[in-house]
Amino acid sequence: MFTRVSPTQLLRYAGLFTWAMVGIPLLLASSNLSAQSALEQAAAQFNFRWWLISYQAFGVGYWLVTRELGVRRPRWYDALLLLVLTASAIAVCHFSGSGLGGILLLVLAGVLPWLLPLAVGIPWLLLQHVALIPIFVLQGFKPGEAVLQAMLFVGYSSFTFITALVARHQAQAREEQRRLNNELRATRALLAESTRLSERMRISRELHDLLGHHLTALSLNLEVAGHLAQGRVLEHVRQGHTLAKLLLTDVREAVSQLREDGAVDMGTALRTLTEGVHAPTIHLSMPEPFRVEDPEQANVLLRCAQEIITNAMRHAQAMNLWLEFRVVDGRIEVNARDDGRGASDPALGNGLRGMRERVGQHAGSVEIKSGHGSGFALTLSLPMDKPA
Repeated sequence: MFTRVSPTQLLRYAGLFTWAMVGIPLLLASSNLSAQSALEQAAAQFNFRWWLISYQAFGVGYWLVTRELGVRRPRWYDALLLLVLTASAIAVCHFSGSGLGGILLLVLAGVLPWLLPLAVGIPWLLLQHVALIPIFVLQGFKPGEAVLQAMLFVGYSSFTFITALVARHQAQAREEQRRLNNELRATRALLAESTRLSERMRISRELHDLLGHHLTALSLNLEVAGHLAQGRVLEHVRQGHTLAKLLLTDVREAVSQLREDGAVDMGTALRTLTEGVHAPTIHLSMPEPFRVEDPEQANVLLRCAQEIITNAMRHAQAMNLWLEFRVVDGRIEVNARDDGRGASDPALGNGLRGMRERVGQHAGSVEIKSGHGSGFALTLSLPMDKPA
């Protein structure tokens, strides 16, 4: 049963279950309010009311922050929810007069590696427990005891934090494996198309060079025989000559059709490449059918698409990638853009330099536009005719 649930869903359900268990003392406290004096009852009701609000705020915040865990979202959204969760857990600890808030911080530690970089997540983990020290002092602990109590919760939360970090790395490894598998399948599909095209070209050449030449020689010999034959023999020779010319015409039409239909189906390879990619969401647009006659150009387009997707996944931190292929005036144009962080002066890595080299070998061009906070955009143009 658990194999059908993703690790992020298991983390979400486990956190919500722990949150629900923390609410049990809340129910027990509500049943003891009537047994206190009027002044104590008023103070207890005030604390209970804010305890209830803080407890519910943590549950709602945790439900929201884990709804699409592992999917890229705006950073301000995650930061706001983390602030709400941290403040709610500390408030529960304060208004309940107990360490229940530390348990909620333990739950929160399980999502920090999914939402924050390691350089930010570790300080966040420590500082949220430091905030518990003055609350423990107000509850009657000595300063040294309060520090030890906070350190105890830090130890528990650190274990949860490391476990979540390992789970996140494994999830990233699975995504990388899925991406590489898609690239392999797309390459295999393109190779199958190229093999099919090569086989059709080989068959067309064989038909033209062997059968076509032999039929032409047969037709010439029958034409000569028609000048030499007489009577009923001449009639059969002429029929054979006519059939030979018809057969030669059929062979030429078959050869022409084999050559005309010899184009690589790029649609299958591109759809295979993009399917299963969860982050970023890829919006693929291309003509139907999308065929490229030159297998080398088809390979260049596939490799460029792979590099664009890889950059959007690894570096851009984008949530969406728009990838459009068009055929305009005898040229194939590729327009790609994402909504990632971008860069004011993007440095060309090996991937982008390799893309320009591949496209340049086919008399094409690559134009890159990017700005800080405005995403990354790339325009590629490739002539459909081979350069002379």
